[in-house]
Amino acid sequence: MTVKKRAKGIGLLSGGLDSILAVKVLQEQDLELMGVTFVTPFFGAEPGLRAGQLAGIPMRALDIGEEHLRMLRNPRYGYGRAMNPCIDCHALMLRVAGRLMEAESADFLFTGEVVGQRPMSQRRDALRGVEILSGYPGRILRPLSAKLLPPTLVEQAGLVDREKLLDLHGRGRKRQMELAARYGIREIPQAGGGCMLTKEGFSRKLRELLASRPDADPVDVERIKWGRLFRLPHGALLVVGRSRSDNARLEALLDDATPALKSANHPGPLGVLLAVDPEPKDLKVAAMILAAYSDAPRKGRTAVIVRRGTVEREISAPKRDRECFRRFMIQ
Repeated sequence: MTVKKRAKGIGLLSGGLDSILAVKVLQEQDLELMGVTFVTPFFGAEPGLRAGQLAGIPMRALDIGEEHLRMLRNPRYGYGRAMNPCIDCHALMLRVAGRLMEAESADFLFTGEVVGQRPMSQRRDALRGVEILSGYPGRILRPLSAKLLPPTLVEQAGLVDREKLLDLHGRGRKRQMELAARYGIREIPQAGGGCMLTKEGFSRKLRELLASRPDADPVDVERIKWGRLFRLPHGALLVVGRSRSDNARLEALLDDATPALKSANHPGPLGVLLAVDPEPKDLKVAAMILAAYSDAPRKGRTAVIVRRGTVEREISAPKRDRECFRRFMIQ
């Protein structure tokens, strides 16, 4: 007697309701399901892990920070309104998930995408472009809109019953809310808003970082998230903490090659220079900015400590008004 193969699918769970619903729709069939979510400097795994918990499937979190940053420098399909390369980003996640699919001997990938829900990344042609760019055409199932799309290989093979899949489309959420009620999903995650690349202020900082430091890594990206960013006269970038929590985060990201600055005798922020060998003039301007943002008296000079690893030196900087340095700030 021939035993029918039980297909295995790996789903991309971002944390939104749609990805949870995609799992629930597939759970109505005899399938083995697991989920994957991702970590980059621009979004974390927590929403996806929570979505997997709500959907009732095992989850895996993968750090793709380095690979994501390489893609971000030159995305094939460009950016959205800010610096969000949504199509290339999704293709990258599917490519990485595809490697996991092969390692797990799974049969298909699936997502919670809905045709026409997002004008840039969820048009039919964009969905097809993502499949081709990912390297797994025909193996990516969109359960919520499958009946509006060409059958995938697992549908053609009879491993997934196409008749039990859905035909959702457009930006309306009425059918999703009806499905959530049907499946007993009481905790409705908020849609969107989790990626820092969609924020114009952060995108301006990131563009400056990538222009100034073509070899920037995820740690450099993490640093610009925790303070004001200044572009100094000779090209070095300076991050200045805005609060105690910013200072603590910047301190935790220091290494022996990165210069850090702080007022020697007065409370004030931590500054981090994103330059291995800054020009002397940039170092002097950085010290003046740290003095300006410290509690040092307005008149006279203040000592600023420059520390690199265990080596320290002191720079005497005049205390000037913060407005003097606004022209250097990336806003």
